[in-house]
This record gives sequence, structure tokens and C-alpha cells, in this order.
Amino acid sequence: MKPDALYGVLAEFRTADALLEAARAAKAAGYRDVEAYTPFPVEGLDQALAIPPNRVPLAALVGGIAGGAGTYFLQWYSAVIDYPVNIGGRPLHSWPSYIPATFEITILGAALAAVAAMLIMNGLPRLTHPLFAVPEFDLATRNRFFLCVRARGPRFDAERARAFIATLDPLCLCDVPA
Repeated sequence: MKPDALYGVLAEFRTADALLEAARAAKAAGYRDVEAYTPFPVEGLDQALAIPPNRVPLAALVGGIAGGAGTYFLQWYSAVIDYPVNIGGRPLHSWPSYIPATFEITILGAALAAVAAMLIMNGLPRLTHPLFAVPEFDLATRNRFFLCVRARGPRFDAERARAFIATLDPLCLCDVPA
């Protein structure tokens, strides 16, 4: 199989502890693009795979600030600069009246930014994935644990990756076509 036609090498493990040990061993062996699939969260797996920190909260913060500041500015500009109307002797920049809309749009901006960031960071929407072609992968949502060493980078060698993963005593080892 040509290296370009290979998505990665997939190994199936019976327990979460076996997967965790395999992930640590893969990282220690120098494999950088390693993914794990489990039916439930496994404590310590993110550290074993050196997964970078989640950026969705930062995106939500930026979206909320942008939404709130933009809404406040729009209200201020329209009431003070663009169309100043003296209503009942109230000052033109009457900030308490701006709070409800500013609060609502802050929440809306944060929620939309969080959803957009989640979709972008997960590569969604994606209707198919190379791992879906592996028949055993259905068990990832039930009772099996999978480790995939992705075929990325010029230093990836499929034969070496297969030989290395075979030493981790998996239940099943297979190539995943791209």
C-alpha cells in the first residue's frame, strides 16, 4: 500500500489500562500523531497522548466579549451620535438601558463562537471517516479501545509502526486505508 493511501495503523485493545499503556509506549517511541478511541473517558489518556489544551473556552470568551462590546457600541452610537433624541430629560448615554441587550448578545456571541470553534477544531461536519471502513471499529462505542498511529509526516514508516504496535499485544491490528 502506498504511504499516501494509508490513513494509519489501528490496534484494538480489550481494556482501558492496556490502551493507556499502549498510548504511553507509542509516545515514548516517538510517534507524535496518535489518536485513541474509547467508549468512555479514560483518566490520564489525554496526558498520555499529549493532547493540546482545549481552546473552545477561549473562543467563547472572545465571542462573548465581541458580542457584548459590539452591541453596547451599536446602542451608544445610535443613541448618542447618529440619532440623539432627548426623551424625558434622560441623558443621551443612559447606560442602564443598554444592559439587557448587551447581556443577551454577549451570551449569544459566546454560544455561537463556542459551537463554531468546536466544529472547526473537530473538523466537522464530516460525513465519513477512514476509520469507519474498519469493521471492528464499531466496538469503539461499546466495549473496545482503539489506538491509531496516523500515517503523517515524512518519517512515518508503516512497517515499523506495525511491528511496534504488535509488541503492545493488541487484540487486532490492521491498516486503515485513507
